[in-house]
Amino acid sequence: MTAAEAIAFISDHGAEFVDIRFVDLFGTWHHFTLPTSHFSADHFENGLPFDGSSIRGFQAINESDMLLIPDAESLFIDPYYEHTTAVVICQVEDPLTRQPYSRDPRYVAHKAEQYLKTTGIADTAFFGPEAEFFVFDSLTFENQPWGASFRLDSDEAWWNSGDASSPGFPIKNKGGYFPCPPTDKLQDLRSRMVKRMEEVGIVVEMQHHEVAVAQCEIDMKFDTLKTMADKLMKYKYVVKNEAFMAGMIATFMPKPLFGDNGSGMHVHMSLWKNGQTLMYDEAGYAGLSDISRWYIGGLLKHAPALLAFCAPTTNSYRRLVPGYEAPINLMYSARNRSACIRIPMVSKSPKAKRIEFRAPDPMANPYLAFPALLMAGLDGVQNRIEPRAPLDKDLYELPAIERAGIPQTPGSLRATLQALMEDHEFLLRGDVFTKDLIETYVEYKLEHECDAVDLRPHPYEFHLYADY
Repeated sequence: MTAAEAIAFISDHGAEFVDIRFVDLFGTWHHFTLPTSHFSADHFENGLPFDGSSIRGFQAINESDMLLIPDAESLFIDPYYEHTTAVVICQVEDPLTRQPYSRDPRYVAHKAEQYLKTTGIADTAFFGPEAEFFVFDSLTFENQPWGASFRLDSDEAWWNSGDASSPGFPIKNKGGYFPCPPTDKLQDLRSRMVKRMEEVGIVVEMQHHEVAVAQCEIDMKFDTLKTMADKLMKYKYVVKNEAFMAGMIATFMPKPLFGDNGSGMHVHMSLWKNGQTLMYDEAGYAGLSDISRWYIGGLLKHAPALLAFCAPTTNSYRRLVPGYEAPINLMYSARNRSACIRIPMVSKSPKAKRIEFRAPDPMANPYLAFPALLMAGLDGVQNRIEPRAPLDKDLYELPAIERAGIPQTPGSLRATLQALMEDHEFLLRGDVFTKDLIETYVEYKLEHECDAVDLRPHPYEFHLYADY
């Protein structure tokens, strides 16, 4: 879509406003809004100014002026605003040099797709994330020097079964996979989410209740890397707004509930060239080609560093623990959900052959997570990295002596950040990631998340120690 076509799109839809959106280093959308009369085709070339020092992970205050360059291809109509509003997603530039900004995550996604083509290995990478989320009837929290608390509740919850106000038909602990209504009380809400997603250009394949109380999943059809990252941002936006309109709270926190399953974001990946898949070989294990196997080798080799972008919160490591179907074992296997990398076997079509990396969660910034996964896989292909032999067993039930030899995902965000600092050369190829971005990201995460959590007393510590 050209700039002129974008202006026509805005006019044809009767938009009164244009919403300018961009993403920060950690995956949060930001926006400001212009009356349509003050938005023109010139903005697609010369951009719109904003204060980069007010965005976490961006500029210092003495170099705060930055530009947002709208991407005409990203236009859609926001389904939630009272007044008809066209939304355009932007990339960030330096106003003096007019060079793309190295810490703009969407630019990282753009560079990853360009780098893929220069390798000659493939020309297209498809990504299909399965983002899970919780929708609670209430979610409150408080953090003070003298006290801290959080409280979640759901009409579906088994812990309300003795309350006279309970609607009945509660979901048992870890019993929420595919129940019909009235046990599944979120069916209509998910359907409204699906309709909204379709309105903003997302192709939805299915929706269902997940294992935990109040946990849901809506699956999107795969797409190319940057486009899929855009769609995941729209997906999260719709989920949160639709829940809010229903008087509920949606959260993508991986592990809000103790003792029940957490939310993951299994990411399906495949490489294609000249319209043909590179993932399939009838003679290979699970129908995998050499390229697929080496791609897996790269993912497994770099997994500890990858999780700094793919499971990027302290809460992520409440999920990545033994049990609860957590994909902590750095192995690959066909059909096997206890392995970190699974090869889906639901179709005999070569076009359906893909790799499913199960460790990520929906707190990931897709503009960084997807490129990091691609770069790790390409490193595996370029260096023909052979993964450990696949293991077609339930890895959770292995005898201790067998389990001891299987590497596992790191146990904390701090550990993954350290792994990223020690293993990031593969990300720098083609200038896809920069050292400046990685160092800024790690520094912020250590100070504002790892240290912030570690320095605070935990409520359960009072149970353990207060009466000593």
